[in-house]
Amino acid sequence: MNSVLNGIAAGIFVLLIAGCAQTPTKGTPAAEEAKKRALQSARIHTELAGQYFSRRQYRVAIEEAEIALRADPTYAPAYNVLGLVYMDLQEDTRAKANFERALRIAPNDPDAHNNFGWFLCQRQPEQMERAVDHFMSALRDPLYETPEKTYSNAGICVLKNNEFERARTFFQKALVIHPNFPLAVLGLIEIDYKRGEIGAAKSGMTQYMQTYALTPESLWLAIQIERASGDHQAEASYVFQLQRRFPDSKEARALREGR
Repeated sequence: MNSVLNGIAAGIFVLLIAGCAQTPTKGTPAAEEAKKRALQSARIHTELAGQYFSRRQYRVAIEEAEIALRADPTYAPAYNVLGLVYMDLQEDTRAKANFERALRIAPNDPDAHNNFGWFLCQRQPEQMERAVDHFMSALRDPLYETPEKTYSNAGICVLKNNEFERARTFFQKALVIHPNFPLAVLGLIEIDYKRGEIGAAKSGMTQYMQTYALTPESLWLAIQIERASGDHQAEASYVFQLQRRFPDSKEARALREGR
């Protein structure tokens, strides 16, 4: 038995030596090719992680992101995706750590700034101005592909503090870039609602519902508006749609909890 084990161990030792001998020297064409393959693997697995995240398949998303980081531990987008996953899972410490890691590696990455800003806005409201700073950092990138979303996120965040004019400015900037952008349109309706202009909010929401796809956020706001207007039939209709279409959303859970 010992001779067999020794033989296996010797075989492993030989393989390890062979592996070491075949490791490309840094700076050589072989090393550059290996680096390129690692980056490609990291990119592919991060894209897969993002797709699984969008389907709420969080376990697989984490696995794919970790595969990406084994291929390239410095691939910032993988940490960014992990931040989003852990944020959805309410594991805020891990989410924050991953967003911060992404930004340490890629301090000018607009997506990482946008997502970390959104995290701070949602989970650490006392750091609202820091969140806005991250949104503005994302917007400084002239090649950033979705500035309308970041302006809308900034508007949503400052609206939490009832900064109506500041929020309106952010939403209007989003609409200049992308006319009729749903998040910005919904944000302007919420300003009317929060200012007590219920008639304007109700009219805006009716038009919104005829134009845009339903979301948990739009249905939740519609419920609040109809509740404030005293139209219980319309409120009940929106409640039914929210529970039927988006039963797992935080808005549906809030309804079930009596909020």
